[in-house]
Amino acid sequence: MKVVTVDEMRRIEAASDAAGHSYTAMMERAGRAVAEAIIAQQNVQDRHILVLVGPGNNGGDGLVAARYLAEAGARVACYLLRPRDPTQDENFRLVAEQGLEVTLAEEDKEWEMLQHLADKADVVMDALLGTGVRLPLRGRLADMLSLVRRTLAARGQAPLQSLTPLVADVSPAPPSPGLMQKTPFVVAVDGPSGLDYDSGALDEAALSADLTVTFAYPKVGHFRFPGAGALGALVVADIGTDPTLADDVALEIITPGRVARWLPPRPLDAHKGTFGRALIVAGSANYTGAAYLAAAAATRAGAGLVTLALPAAIHTAVASRLAEATYLPLPCEQEGGVSTIEATQAVTEQLAGYDALLVGPGLGQAGPTVIFVKSLLNEIEERGFGTPLVMDADGLNILAKMEDWPRRLPAESVLTPHPGEMARLMRCTIGEVQADRVAVAQSQAAAWNQVVVLKGAHTVVAAPSGRTAILPFANPGLATGGTGDVLAGAIVALRAQGLGTFEAATAGGYLHGLAGELARVAHGAAGMVAGDVLARLAQAWQRIIASDSA
Repeated sequence: MKVVTVDEMRRIEAASDAAGHSYTAMMERAGRAVAEAIIAQQNVQDRHILVLVGPGNNGGDGLVAARYLAEAGARVACYLLRPRDPTQDENFRLVAEQGLEVTLAEEDKEWEMLQHLADKADVVMDALLGTGVRLPLRGRLADMLSLVRRTLAARGQAPLQSLTPLVADVSPAPPSPGLMQKTPFVVAVDGPSGLDYDSGALDEAALSADLTVTFAYPKVGHFRFPGAGALGALVVADIGTDPTLADDVALEIITPGRVARWLPPRPLDAHKGTFGRALIVAGSANYTGAAYLAAAAATRAGAGLVTLALPAAIHTAVASRLAEATYLPLPCEQEGGVSTIEATQAVTEQLAGYDALLVGPGLGQAGPTVIFVKSLLNEIEERGFGTPLVMDADGLNILAKMEDWPRRLPAESVLTPHPGEMARLMRCTIGEVQADRVAVAQSQAAAWNQVVVLKGAHTVVAAPSGRTAILPFANPGLATGGTGDVLAGAIVALRAQGLGTFEAATAGGYLHGLAGELARVAHGAAGMVAGDVLARLAQAWQRIIASDSA
């Protein structure tokens, strides 16, 4: 599913209107989708719903939704920021003819009616401003939102954390079961009023939503913070635009159905060679867990054979935990438990027999290890090994210390930096990396001729060609040691199974992110650890496959 800028969405809507699918028809479908997303949660019969109606198309969407909710038995009140002329506004005329309660803000000088409506609302729908917002919000609009915020806060309203991301191929996609057990429940039409749909900036007056229903495509700002933290669950509703109108959009959000179509088949007559051989160079005395997590993740992500090349000094400690891998003990400093330059030959002698190579998890940055990694990359470059390469963790930190390092790697290797590692590779600050994560990943993927997996909330995967994906996961439970090792293991496993570089990086990231969501449900964001993510890779794989057959 594509992710668009505000200008791209305007172009798509204008082209759709010119082709005969009118703005009126799109608005009707948008408003109905909002109503259906609410109705899908519970019976709205006799529930009080307050619709905050803005002056533009977003307000029109809200009026359409109000009509459908009233038809379903809800007690709907529409509060208009500005008057709308029923002779010029078909949606407002229909609401008036339906006899819905309508209040004009200009007639509610002291906000008494708004206070009353907000006090009794079971659902508050924010249909004030859409993608054309200009920040900061001012005047009566800002005052209106601030009053509603205070009223809801006094009633104990707080943003509800969605347990799973709700970007879906189908429309409308209902939120997670039980999402509407909280009252009042805040629904944003397209996004909270006060969200900048390109930058993710969020006005201090904005209402945090429990459910956001956006139309045709999610917008870039839906995945940039702080705005991304105010959406609740995100549903993307089909409003009938022609998908080919977005063919030139490079950015996409990854859905489970997309990943399912990438995953390799598992034929009944398969043998372990069918699913590829992954070689993982990892570990040191201080980081035995990283080697274990990466290799175990590769086995759980479907690789037929996983070999862990690790310092001989830690072989017994890791092998006692992981029976499914084979091992290549490497020459090392016994005291420090780190690999030395003599390990280069041991790895290169075996490399031709493998379908993908991962270098980095838990290696450390001791002097002998730095020399070993540099020597290994030199050998790969000079001898022209065609084995696909994934660089992670300390492998990236060692790269950052090398001059002209991008030329030392095979083209379109996979790099998996977190923001700190990305800053070291770029020789800039973390703030510069985080300022525009999509743009940074895209520019550096092109400059380095590598596939970049910029980890973090809504991980970005960018290819040198410009093809870019956002993963729909923002899970604080993944901000703990070892989860990146699980991700790297999943990516190298899929690369070994024959997926292309971009597809392996993206599918591995989705598999890892979904496993993280499952772990969060089971343990909570504070209590989950990397091993919990590892333990749920197989379940995540099953869910992805099931999504394609549903």
